[in-house]
Amino acid sequence: MNTQAVIQYIVSWLDKYARESQTHGFIVGISGGIDSAITSALCAMTERPTLVLSMPIHQHPSHLSRANEHIQWLRRKYAHVTEETVDLTLPFDTWTSVLSKKPTINTVEFSEANLRARMRMATLYYYATLHGLLVAGTGNKVEDFGIGFFTKYGDGGVDISPIADLTKTEVYAVAAELGIVNSIREASPSDGLFGDARSDEDQIGASYPELEWAMEFMERFDLGDDPIEFNRQLDMLPLTARQKEVAGIYFRMNRRNRHKMIPIPVC
Repeated sequence: MNTQAVIQYIVSWLDKYARESQTHGFIVGISGGIDSAITSALCAMTERPTLVLSMPIHQHPSHLSRANEHIQWLRRKYAHVTEETVDLTLPFDTWTSVLSKKPTINTVEFSEANLRARMRMATLYYYATLHGLLVAGTGNKVEDFGIGFFTKYGDGGVDISPIADLTKTEVYAVAAELGIVNSIREASPSDGLFGDARSDEDQIGASYPELEWAMEFMERFDLGDDPIEFNRQLDMLPLTARQKEVAGIYFRMNRRNRHKMIPIPVC
């Protein structure tokens, strides 16, 4: 990948979209992760107003410190970058206190994680409307088009997706080229939706390089959509046990989350 050319292309694309949509600039939710870091940096490189928003909800201290470090780095580089911190912990606690928790503990935990993402989306759009800005999404290619690792109408609720055609490996290459702070580049990827330090790999069961391999593998070999047929054909291929396991993880998540990655059905 010609990293510098990719950066220039995305920045030009962002600037053109803002100009044609007659909006002033961009707003990005900052999580302390690498995807939001490079997205906000690319938006700032357009020289248009860029608002970066930190929205903690019972956030792990490491996420907050990385987010703040990146925001300060960004503001030192670009005078047109502004910041806001909106602590959503109290609204979140108030909201969840009136919601039923009758299902299993596991489903409550994931329901609340999705609620965090949707509260942040609503907050981003509040400020976007206030200042005439575009909400820039931070999803990468594997998350947005591979395994659907995002919340529908949460972090999936955006106006534009500047890095959704970049794999995580390419995201890291762009981050290195941009000089994103080391604390973010060296941290394990995490969606930050559970109030602890669990990583994306902890949740998914596979690393991003493994998922990138699986995505390319699935595009090269059409093993169908039926689980039994998929496993039968998978067993016939000369793959390691781990490769078969990762392919299975990718297949199940892609199948389960496909509703996020296709247009909403209309009757």
